Amino acid sequence: MKTILFSLLSLILISFTSAAEEKGQLRHLVMFKFKDDAKAEQITSIEKHFASLPKKINTIIDFEWGTNVSNEKKNDGLTHCFFVSFKDQAGLDVYSPHPAHQAFVKELLPILDKVVVIDYIAQ
Repeated sequence: MKTILFSLLSLILISFTSAAEEKGQLRHLVMFKFKDDAKAEQITSIEKHFASLPKKINTIIDFEWGTNVSNEKKNDGLTHCFFVSFKDQAGLDVYSPHPAHQAFVKELLPILDKVVVIDYIAQ
């Protein structure tokens, strides 16, 4: 019984520690709408290229992405969402001009119709 209680308490403390560490992180949220004539293989290449950036830019501390699955039809044509986390503004300041990010942008721009970017500090 003590082992179970100790394990449960440990899990609770770990979850609170993780949440506390995430507060104050800078979140970089990016959403794309691709041009109508963008080919599926071009979009797949963009997905893979963006997903490779955390291995190339060490200030990225978390990354995830997905495609729109909402039934609400309020996405204004935006189909892809990328969520990039940095420890702070300095991390984003390294990311933006980084050669790996700039190479990604160069590949993206010819097939990009619309982009929305929101940066915020996690509360």
